[in-house]
Amino acid sequence: MRPVPRQIWLCADDYGISPAVNRAIRELIARRRLNATSVMVAAPHLDDDEAGSLDLVNSGEKRAALGLHVTLTGPFAPLSAGFTPLRDGCFLPLSEMMRAAVTRRLQPELLVIEIATQLRIFLDAFGRPPDFLDGHQHVQLFPGVRDAFIAAVKQAAPKAWVRQCARDQPLLDRLRMPKALFLDLLSTQFRSRAARAEVAFNPSFAGAYDFSQEPDFAALMQRFLRGVSDGGVIMCHPGLVDDVLISLDPLTGQREREYAFLGGEQFPPLLAANKVTLG
Repeated sequence: MRPVPRQIWLCADDYGISPAVNRAIRELIARRRLNATSVMVAAPHLDDDEAGSLDLVNSGEKRAALGLHVTLTGPFAPLSAGFTPLRDGCFLPLSEMMRAAVTRRLQPELLVIEIATQLRIFLDAFGRPPDFLDGHQHVQLFPGVRDAFIAAVKQAAPKAWVRQCARDQPLLDRLRMPKALFLDLLSTQFRSRAARAEVAFNPSFAGAYDFSQEPDFAALMQRFLRGVSDGGVIMCHPGLVDDVLISLDPLTGQREREYAFLGGEQFPPLLAANKVTLG
């Protein structure tokens, strides 16, 4: 079957996590190899200079949608007073945050305050609300988080869309990737709640894979492009590695492989062969 022409969002997550990651994302946006990035205002390197540099790349003709990457897991710390539960002054690690969410040990009012605080800081940094919102480590999909997330968006950024993470692929293909299937299941309730709140969301999603396996990113991108529909989102994590990144996140070498592919000569022909454009 021949590919159908589609316009998609290719979104680099984690702008703000380190100077080297920020620099790589700005370069790819300037070269029109990305058309969206989600910003971690809770990360240590989203200061005025880094926000201003991203804004400058995007000035004049808009090259990328800018989103808020809501951050609720360690090693990052809350930006609002009184948030709980914490570990050593930081959000819980991912596995503990998931358990707390599933067992309803999170306080919805504190989640709304924290997400609203991150939204306000984004507004202060860029002078406007985000175009979209998603979650670091997909935390926006978690039971116990998703209602607070949607409520905060509805109140403070009603024109923004939110990221759901279900793929538009046959069930057999989804069963081959447990991580992606898990995101599909979490996204079912997330989409339902967003629709009831009249909050817009992307129609399809791709980009999840096992970072620890160091797979061929070119082959992965071919699969992602086949599996995402018009208006859908492909998540990616391009970047360069520096000491700051190493201290905060285990995803290092794979960021550089993604960065090299997206900035290389193979990527534009792959988009063209799949009839995909970055709007």
